[in-house]
Amino acid sequence: MSDSRWKPNVTVATLVEKDSQYLMVHEAPDGKPVYNQPAGHLDEGESIITAATRETLEETGWDVVVTDYLGVYRYVASNKTTYIRHGFVAKPIKHYPDQALDKGIIAAQWMSYEEILDNKPLLRGPLVQRLIDDYRAGKLYPLAALNEDG
Repeated sequence: MSDSRWKPNVTVATLVEKDSQYLMVHEAPDGKPVYNQPAGHLDEGESIITAATRETLEETGWDVVVTDYLGVYRYVASNKTTYIRHGFVAKPIKHYPDQALDKGIIAAQWMSYEEILDNKPLLRGPLVQRLIDDYRAGKLYPLAALNEDG
């Protein structure tokens, strides 16, 4: 018997700022180059915060410490897929420049807010700028808002 219930995709995105620049991922997920925060899907059995840390390392080579929660964001893509994205803020700790990045990643790069706005047509989706704008507006929540211990 198949489970025909609708199930959204749970994803995480990590906003990392250093010296007024944001860590961005230049990627080509469908062959078209776009910019995104380090982001990806929650793996089975993984905590949401662990997923954010893991995805950041895999996509950028940066080890980070998650410090704040930006909230839950819902996005329905043009193909009707629904994504439930958990947004986080993190501090960069250590860079591993020789680490191989995930498939499809062109480069990880630091960009100013102005550079991100200049590349708005190349943002992977509307949530990329939304997370940055929420962060800049001070919309932060403590990590204790997450109840991940079952």
